[in-house]
Amino acid sequence: MLNPYLFYQDTCEAAFNYYAKILGGKIDSMMRSSDAPPDMPAAPGREKTIMHARMSLPDGSVLMASDAPPEHAQKPQGFSISLTVADVAEAERKFNALADGGSVTMPFSKTFWAKGFGMCVDKFGIPWMVNCPAEGM
Repeated sequence: MLNPYLFYQDTCEAAFNYYAKILGGKIDSMMRSSDAPPDMPAAPGREKTIMHARMSLPDGSVLMASDAPPEHAQKPQGFSISLTVADVAEAERKFNALADGGSVTMPFSKTFWAKGFGMCVDKFGIPWMVNCPAEGM
């Protein structure tokens, strides 16, 4: 089983709350840096950041994430989270919600392989591909 693990620049909690609403996910855990054992204290000022979060999605997928320490934060590149949705109207709704406040790299539209497909980067900097496959694809 593969599960994406995303790193945010102190926006993990906001991102997961947003994704739960859009994708119908359930946040299973949201551990703050302040929850670490006393012998591993959070860096000063980072107590409220997310050390680890886990979300279960209705299709059985799991999404995990945390807030990266500033010295390890990097702009996401070289991947996209691919979301497959069976209903084209629902796929377009999810695409539009993910793109809201972010940027569209490929508008959602019909393609030769899909009833609808689009690419965007959400307002948290995470790249997404939303696909509603054509019959037989």
